[in-house]
Amino acid sequence: MDQEHNHTYMNKEIIAEKFRLLQDRICKAIETTDGKANFMEDTWERKEGGGGRSRVIVNGNIIEKGGVQFSAVHGKLPEKIKHKLNLSNSNFFATGVSLIMHPENPHVPIVHMNVRYFELEDGTFWFGGGIDLTPIYINVDQAKDFHKELKEVCDRHHPEYYSKFKTWADDYFFLPFREETRGIGGIFFDHLNGTDGLSKEEIFNFTMDVGNLFAPLYCRILSQNKGESYSEKEKDWQLHRRGRYAEFNLVLDKGTKFGLDTNGRTESILVSMPPEVKWTYQYPIESGSKEELTLSLLKKGINWVE
Repeated sequence: MDQEHNHTYMNKEIIAEKFRLLQDRICKAIETTDGKANFMEDTWERKEGGGGRSRVIVNGNIIEKGGVQFSAVHGKLPEKIKHKLNLSNSNFFATGVSLIMHPENPHVPIVHMNVRYFELEDGTFWFGGGIDLTPIYINVDQAKDFHKELKEVCDRHHPEYYSKFKTWADDYFFLPFREETRGIGGIFFDHLNGTDGLSKEEIFNFTMDVGNLFAPLYCRILSQNKGESYSEKEKDWQLHRRGRYAEFNLVLDKGTKFGLDTNGRTESILVSMPPEVKWTYQYPIESGSKEELTLSLLKKGINWVE
């Protein structure tokens, strides 16, 4: 494919449209798997330029609260973002899909996925994204399967992607003040701009493969785990663990900060928060319990695929 054709094919409108269609496919898959609730949709406009579609699902058979957000925004970069990203150019375009699912059953893990694209008017661009899983109780076999699928997608595009992006996720989804990872990780990547030898189109294809992996991968976990019975104690542990999730999103998450710093829509940004959560002072952990096992696996550097 010649450069010029390649360039016109990969323009920002096409990327935004593909992301918009990805949002549709994901919402449909979640609704079908949940079998009860449907997404409500809000379309919104950003006064500085662009807008998006926020879709939220609540009180389903499996999903207590979930959000799948699409946005495509443009305009002048706020000074603090320019400063933080060390950019001189100020007109930007950003589009992406980002989602979080909070299931009702403690045996169904929380999940997060996003894919995004950013460009400046001088042609600077990059892609980012990732998927990570946060089980309330870690199921080792499921964790292995999850990582195996992510590795397969990465391996199709670049031999180093999985190990690099898995380490990046371990480091990123980590609460230093708790000395624990947010969950079993996954992959996380940012600023992919062709310096690793892939063309813009190849990076886009990788990013879309990550986005398209989400629904079959997560819906399978939903179907497998939704029927497990749980006790009041397990529900209490879930509310406690959701507190850690909330801490990460509010204190450390770069997407939350970027959204708020660029005057994004607060309701859409904070839809990632769990519907119900509990902070228990010095939560008692019994020796030999499932809770203790889960805590022992909230560590960086676990090799899940071997």
